[in-house]
Amino acid sequence: MRLTVKAAAAVVLAVCLSGTSASVADAAPAPKKAAKVKAPPPPSVEEQINALRQQLQVQIDSLKSDLAAKDAALRQAQQAATQAQAAAAKAQQAADAQALAVTANDSAVATLQATVGDVKNAQALAIGDLADQTAAIRKSAASPDAINYKGIAISPSGSFLATESVWRSGGTGGDINTAMTGVPLQNAGAYNLSENFFSARQTRLALKATAKLSNLTATGYYEADFLSSGTTSNNNQSNSYTLRQRELWGDVKFNNGWDFSAGTGWSLIAENAAGIVRGGQVTPSTIDAQYTAGFVWARQPSFRLVKNVGRKAWIGAAIENAETLNPAGQNLPASILVGTGGTGGGLYNTGANYSFNVSPDYVVKAAFEPGWGHWEVFNVDRIFRDRIYPSSSAPYNDSQLGYGFGGSVRGLLAQKKVTVGLKGIYGFGVGRYGNSTIADVTVRPSGQLQPLKAFSALSTVEINPNPKLNVYMNYGGDYIYRDFVLNGATQVGYGTTSVNMSGCNTEPASTAANATANPGTPANCGANNKDVQEFSVGYWYNFHNSAKGRLRQGIQYSMIRRDLWSGAGGTGNPSNGAHGVDNMIFTSFRYYLP
Repeated sequence: MRLTVKAAAAVVLAVCLSGTSASVADAAPAPKKAAKVKAPPPPSVEEQINALRQQLQVQIDSLKSDLAAKDAALRQAQQAATQAQAAAAKAQQAADAQALAVTANDSAVATLQATVGDVKNAQALAIGDLADQTAAIRKSAASPDAINYKGIAISPSGSFLATESVWRSGGTGGDINTAMTGVPLQNAGAYNLSENFFSARQTRLALKATAKLSNLTATGYYEADFLSSGTTSNNNQSNSYTLRQRELWGDVKFNNGWDFSAGTGWSLIAENAAGIVRGGQVTPSTIDAQYTAGFVWARQPSFRLVKNVGRKAWIGAAIENAETLNPAGQNLPASILVGTGGTGGGLYNTGANYSFNVSPDYVVKAAFEPGWGHWEVFNVDRIFRDRIYPSSSAPYNDSQLGYGFGGSVRGLLAQKKVTVGLKGIYGFGVGRYGNSTIADVTVRPSGQLQPLKAFSALSTVEINPNPKLNVYMNYGGDYIYRDFVLNGATQVGYGTTSVNMSGCNTEPASTAANATANPGTPANCGANNKDVQEFSVGYWYNFHNSAKGRLRQGIQYSMIRRDLWSGAGGTGNPSNGAHGVDNMIFTSFRYYLP
């Protein structure tokens, strides 16, 4: 800037000097006049130049002063601009920081609001839970589901008081429990006499204790009824029937899926409602204490081990108390020993027969729930033993293997209002596991036991139109095949065709020699049982169900047919065999403890 001003001043000075010289050179000489007064001489060129220099110097000094002022002002402006820019940058930083702070504050506010909302929700849930817990505690205190004793929950669940009745068209003398193989034949005296009994003996007492630990759940269960009789029990004046053990077992279920139990209870072959659970068996809907023909079951002491395989499959194995039903058939050798009646010094009933078991029964089972229904398959293995006394050699022991296979399926239809089920067993020596307990074994002429081929099956349909009503229908049967051989000309074994059946079509009558008629089975009608079939239909209605307990009423009709194997002789048609049919009506009124 200074160089520019100085250059401009030099140019101005040169122009002025050039103009002055031209004026001096070009000026014409003034005309001469008469001299009156002598005029002072004009300034010289040097004086003019000096004067001009002084003027220019003044102007240059003024320009320099102005330029210095402008430079100072410019410097101040630049400094102010720099300060302004710094202030602006600082203000921007402050603004940015404020914006960040505002954003962070907004986020914090949002987070705080969410936290406050969560706290409010948690508080509401906590208040709700506390209210529920308080209500549950009050309910538990007012009407507890179980009695808590040192961390153990004790409950009478499963107990009920029963008043029941049964009417049969043919007398069996069986109270509320029907002896399936005791159904009277058509021409027996009892076939023509009906019977009617009232009974409270199916009243059941149950007690369950459950304790939960960190890695397992332990359960103990006891169940009893009055379906047994002592030596003095009768109906004459005061019912005095004795309490009997139904179930008495302990179970330990680990969190890893293993389940071990031991005690008296339902056999592993009994059907389960879900999985394989001790105490979770499915029984037919019936009032009859003997259930229904074709039902596959037993209740006996056992040791059981079960493991779940995933969430839809289970496997289990058990060793169970064995018992051989007395050998059945015609013309059997008597020189064998299978068991004995109870002895006075022991704990068994002297009026019953007990086999000398060589080993327990072995049962394995698998259960599946693939999506529809509950499915089971099982196998049972048994060993039968007797001591044989040959006529021409020393006595010896002999063992024979029995086995059976079975399965079941149960599922829901019609929007879970209908339940259908089917269960059965087939094998050799499995008659004891059929509901009718017809026979397990017969005997060969050599004295060896021969397991009998048999099967049992039961089909069920249950309809539940509402939670109060259950309508059921059952049809099933137990069947034992013929199995005999020839010993010379004599048939030996079960279901022989040579047995005399000539008296099956005649009711025993008095004769001149015996004025008293024989009210028992007709003479000459001694064939073995072939099968027992039963059809039943009934309902259960819960007309009251609350925390105070359940009142239940039911009526059932059953028709049982017992068939014998055919034999020889007779005026009728002995090839069809003899049979008996019993029509029965049951009623029940029960109060179940909550």
